[in-house]
Amino acid sequence: MNTPTNTPFKAAVVGTGHLGRHHVRILSQRPDIDCLGAYDTNAEQLAAITGEHGVQALPSIESVQEADLVVVATPTIAHREVAGDLLAAGCHVMVEKPITSTVAEAEELIALADANDRVLAVGHVEFHNPAVQAALDLAGGVRYMETQRLSPFTARSVDVDVILDLMIHDLQITLAVAEEEPSDIRAVGVNVLTDKVDLCHAWVEFPSGLVANLTASRVSAERIRKLRLFANEGYFSIDYAEQTVQSARLVRHEGSADIEPRLVEVQNQEPLGAEIDAFVKACRGQKAPLVDGRTGAAALAAAIKVRESVESR
Repeated sequence: MNTPTNTPFKAAVVGTGHLGRHHVRILSQRPDIDCLGAYDTNAEQLAAITGEHGVQALPSIESVQEADLVVVATPTIAHREVAGDLLAAGCHVMVEKPITSTVAEAEELIALADANDRVLAVGHVEFHNPAVQAALDLAGGVRYMETQRLSPFTARSVDVDVILDLMIHDLQITLAVAEEEPSDIRAVGVNVLTDKVDLCHAWVEFPSGLVANLTASRVSAERIRKLRLFANEGYFSIDYAEQTVQSARLVRHEGSADIEPRLVEVQNQEPLGAEIDAFVKACRGQKAPLVDGRTGAAALAAAIKVRESVESR
């Protein structure tokens, strides 16, 4: 599976929509990548994106299989078929979140990746936000966490509910913090502007005692992306959009204690670029903070349990 670090990978993108076009942009600019181009069933959109970034409009999904690594940014319903065919053809694959439509499909992709000794990554881009990584490096023994992921309404991604569209980002990060499966998930949600859940609030508990309080909305008047971690003798407030971390810690003295601010340095970077970098490193056999297939499947399973809890009310 390892490829020498001085050998450019051949890469391609399937799907040139909202996220796929950015994958094309980033891959076409990397000196260690030979970007073969992109494929999309929408010929007009494909021509516009590939022309903008000076790469080839690939004629078929079979031509994509000539790449060493491929980013799949199609609608979720196509993830199992497209990513599965590419893994079977010997490509390393990063598939956008959610990994698939069902956990059973996710397990099939994981089995294909294992059988073909290929990397299967999942595009949970918020995990690669440098502010998140900086906070997670310091936040030991988290006992309580809360997230707010609120967005004004757009027509994008209305084929899925807000749980799979937005909350799944925070569920994946919650599972990364907990490092165990939830013991209980309770949730409430409502339809507002679509026939699917547009606003959801979830309460997730873990055997260790960690509790996560998650809110996601795509019908908000303002855009908010916040994560707060309450750890052993420390607090972290992460602003995803600003890529900043505010932190305080408990400093003990003889017979007393003080709460003091702590500086958390964040090296700003485009999260999508960091995500692709982690994927490329993993394909070269290097250690990277990768969201792999099993991690993506666990996030999907948690999201489905949130939805089931909403529907049970």
